[in-house]
Amino acid sequence: MADTARDGGDAFADEAEPTVTIDEYIEGIEAEELEADLVLGGDDGKECTYAGGYLKRQAVFSCLTCVPDGVAGVCTACSLACHDGHEIVELWTKRKFRCDCGNSKFGGHLCKLCPEKDSENPENCYNHNFKGSYCTCGRPYPDPEAKEQVEMIQCCICEDWFHEDHIGLNSIEEIPRDEEGEPLYEDFICHKCSPVCYFLKLYPQTIWASSKQDLASQTNTNDSTVMEGGPSDHANIEKHENGALVDQMGGEKTSMENGSIKDIAVPEKANLEDSSGNNCKLGTDVNTMPDGTEKNMPFFMSKGWRNTLCRCLTCTNFYAQRGIAYLVDKEDSIEEYEKIAKQKREKKLEQQEGAETNFLNSLNHVQKIEMLSGINDMKNEFQSFLESFDSSKPVTSEDVRSVFENLAKKKKQRLS
Repeated sequence: MADTARDGGDAFADEAEPTVTIDEYIEGIEAEELEADLVLGGDDGKECTYAGGYLKRQAVFSCLTCVPDGVAGVCTACSLACHDGHEIVELWTKRKFRCDCGNSKFGGHLCKLCPEKDSENPENCYNHNFKGSYCTCGRPYPDPEAKEQVEMIQCCICEDWFHEDHIGLNSIEEIPRDEEGEPLYEDFICHKCSPVCYFLKLYPQTIWASSKQDLASQTNTNDSTVMEGGPSDHANIEKHENGALVDQMGGEKTSMENGSIKDIAVPEKANLEDSSGNNCKLGTDVNTMPDGTEKNMPFFMSKGWRNTLCRCLTCTNFYAQRGIAYLVDKEDSIEEYEKIAKQKREKKLEQQEGAETNFLNSLNHVQKIEMLSGINDMKNEFQSFLESFDSSKPVTSEDVRSVFENLAKKKKQRLS
């Protein structure tokens, strides 16, 4: 700042617009296209997804112009074909959702892509996100009253979005991140939903995401056939100490039952390699684990944690009773959703390249020469324009028109 104050010329230099190369510009466009494909799951937005039923995961939008109460959601294609120009809330992805566009909630306005629909989709779930509000604070995103738009994270259970300083932590520094600030967790479970997932504390510490600082400070534990588990520092990790399970506050792991304090039953033996039928990974009946009595804290789960979950009959029924059976469905995870989106994108690009190759192969020798000559003329014309153009002036539509008129003249001369 001192140098700028001393030299007014530097101030003008700093304000100059940054320049980018053609390659950098194309890379930026491709990155934006990839990001859009990941959010939309590779959906090209041409067909309504209603016929597919309740999809395991898809991009969903809420139209507040048509349904101000926020009790309806539409698919990507309908948001474009039926609600263009409306007040649309982008909800990213939702699980087990069927497109509502044109049903009874839309006041007689039928879907343009799929007009034959049931009056309602009873299995759809709607939260306050559909009204354009998020987090425990109920603010919109982007927030027009905020000086700076802060990042929000989505709970993998309720699928609401939360500001990082509204998730029940003492400090956002407790969120597992690497040295560059990138998240080290795959899934986030908010403090409202963590009681439903309290059984996860029966699993080993490897399912909980830890910051680099936590990883560096970890020491080898004693021989332990007892399964240790729990979230990283922010959620009271239980550790094996002097033969007793303790939390970060130093207290023995206990629970209240019938008015008396009782140790939580933790499995003494477990086999995390496989689970099927009646063979439980935990070595104990998950139904016998009491609910936690401590302060509700958010959970941050490590990469691949869902693969560790037991799939025995007892545990599977337990998940279903709690309404979280989707946790053992591979296609429910965002990671799998984005993986499928990347595969669709790669296939689409291959098809485009194939179409281009087929087109070139369909040309005869004279046509190929003509095309190469046209490309060369265009390159030379643009180069000539950039060399003679005054960079202090904006490029106008007349300038662009002049470039293409010159190209047309050269083509006419070449063919005459």
